[in-house]
Amino acid sequence: TMADVFSASGYCTAIFGKWHLGDNYPYRPQDRGFEEVLIHGGGGVGQGPDYWGNDYFDDTYFHNGREEKFEGYCTDVWFDGALKFIEANKGRPFFCYVPTNAPHGPYNVADKYSRPYRDKGVPVDQANFYGMITNIDENMGRLTQRLKELNLEDNTILIFMTDNGTSGDYDGGMRGKKGSAYEGGHRVPFFIRWPAGGLTGGRDIGTLSAHIDVLPTLVELCGLKGPAGVKFDGASIAPLLKGQGGRWPNRTLLVHSQRIEHPEKWRQSAVMTQRWRLIDGKELYDIKADPAQRNNVAGANPEVAEKLRDAYEDWWADLSKGFDGYCEIVIGSDKQNPTRLMSHDWHSPNPAWSQQAVREGVKSNGFWAIEVERDGEYEF
Repeated sequence: TMADVFSASGYCTAIFGKWHLGDNYPYRPQDRGFEEVLIHGGGGVGQGPDYWGNDYFDDTYFHNGREEKFEGYCTDVWFDGALKFIEANKGRPFFCYVPTNAPHGPYNVADKYSRPYRDKGVPVDQANFYGMITNIDENMGRLTQRLKELNLEDNTILIFMTDNGTSGDYDGGMRGKKGSAYEGGHRVPFFIRWPAGGLTGGRDIGTLSAHIDVLPTLVELCGLKGPAGVKFDGASIAPLLKGQGGRWPNRTLLVHSQRIEHPEKWRQSAVMTQRWRLIDGKELYDIKADPAQRNNVAGANPEVAEKLRDAYEDWWADLSKGFDGYCEIVIGSDKQNPTRLMSHDWHSPNPAWSQQAVREGVKSNGFWAIEVERDGEYEF
């Protein structure tokens, strides 16, 4: 992980907010390079592995593996923790990761943030959604102001980005929302600022890049030791950031949104170049001429569609090698004892993944993929 890489180069590392890559050993953030950990459980506040009854306000979260009660709104808690971490480590290199759960359902936020939108006639749920974003904006302001006060502003690389397209009504003129293979499902902002490194505001870079480029870029910008034996799927975009792109290669990038137990070929997939988008292996869009993706031009450009299909086939052949494996939860380890096995982690078409599903008595079942670390007598 990024935390492993930064830690190996002497950085102190921390996460505040959403992890969603496992609530059990060896998949917790503290098992994956993070020294300071403050997170909710599962993929959102109120999901199965989260502390029972959390509702975004005055909740109990997991602080370095232990349950701890906090006062205040969830996003405020994450940024409070981040600011304390930065202040405590201002004299050494740090990597501070703040993945907020907001704006995520359920849309809970203080009235003062949603009221300005309701007063303009915005429906309640959408007003709450916008209110959650407003609160994030406010906290980003707190963060940047504190960096300035600590004289860290110039030589801290500050990145703001999101993890998928909108789940609200505003689509920025793009087609699709969160989970969609169309542009509105996966195109996100990536704002980066580093005055001491010559990266300041006022410049847009339109070159196609992706999430897989972030770590190689930071390895180069920060002079980190790269992980041994790892061949990155992405590429460092440092030359683009510094205006030294020159003849940047025309890359083909791929994304898909599976969200099912067994991945299906072509499911909600996008094969992307600077000009083209192939959706689900069938529809082709010229993204420069048609950014809203209204006109399928696959029939008029069969050779382009075929070339992008070939790229997908190569990608799928590599990716599918791991489809039959499981990420086993380890039991019988001193790293986590006892282990909580939650319905959220059932391998099942319809697991009871949220506390609401449990409250409603949703009928579902499944199995856990586990690895027993050592022989012994176990109590369940």
